Amino acid sequence: MKRICVIGGANADIAATTLKPFVPNDSNPGTIRLMPGGVGRNIAHNLALLGNEVVFLTLFGGDTFGLFTADSCRKVGINISFCDNAPIGTRSCFMSINNCDGEMVGGVSDMRTSDGITPKWIASKLARIDAVDAFVADTNIPVESLAYLIDHVAPLYVDAVSSPKAPKILEALRMSRKKSFYALKCNRLEWEILREAKGIQRSYISLGADGLDVLENDVTTHFDALLCKEVVNTTGAGDALMAGIVHAGPSASLQEAATIGLRCAKVTVETSDTVNNRLKELYEQLS
Repeated sequence: MKRICVIGGANADIAATTLKPFVPNDSNPGTIRLMPGGVGRNIAHNLALLGNEVVFLTLFGGDTFGLFTADSCRKVGINISFCDNAPIGTRSCFMSINNCDGEMVGGVSDMRTSDGITPKWIASKLARIDAVDAFVADTNIPVESLAYLIDHVAPLYVDAVSSPKAPKILEALRMSRKKSFYALKCNRLEWEILREAKGIQRSYISLGADGLDVLENDVTTHFDALLCKEVVNTTGAGDALMAGIVHAGPSASLQEAATIGLRCAKVTVETSDTVNNRLKELYEQLS
């Protein structure tokens, strides 16, 4: 069992999935579900399912969605004792529209509560947390906070989250004194923004159905995606991929980390849930 600290966003996910191929500019029959989400929260949830002790640092929304999200963390064994609530009425929510084939057509995120995860706030929490084996951050937090983590914690894994938020990583590297961290996880779109970044030991570039590229020491190694029984929902696959990579640990070989990450992603896309409880079975196989 590893002890891992995750710093990032937590929100309610509203997922709308069409019954037939999505038609823009029209009302599409389908299903709508409310689930706990947020990249940081999802990674923490997946890591907990993989048997890790997870300490989560976030600000929950100051509304019923925030209460819902916090309760979801408690139920799966994530330690949220160091978390706080944002001001009353503040909302943290993500809404996605998914095509009938499970692919996301688009989404809208309202993650302003994460602006309160400042360097001062993080420092006050880390001072009370015992030693951990790894740190994970997402780019929902302010760029100054990401720079602070680059300078003060290791090994640090960073999830790019989305192409609008990926530039925070470049800015944080410029702001930091250390100017380097252990591992990045991003997708194709985010990689186009981050490919010139310096100081990242390993970069995991998710290619969706085309697999995974891993860049280390200027050498790119490709790993094919694992065959799925059925792709139900791709939302959350990247979070599971990241959790598997972190679970493998910095001492794992490139091959081992990539393989565990891809296995976690495979399990996730085969369910309608953003996080698949079957990861518990995968943990038992890995143990």
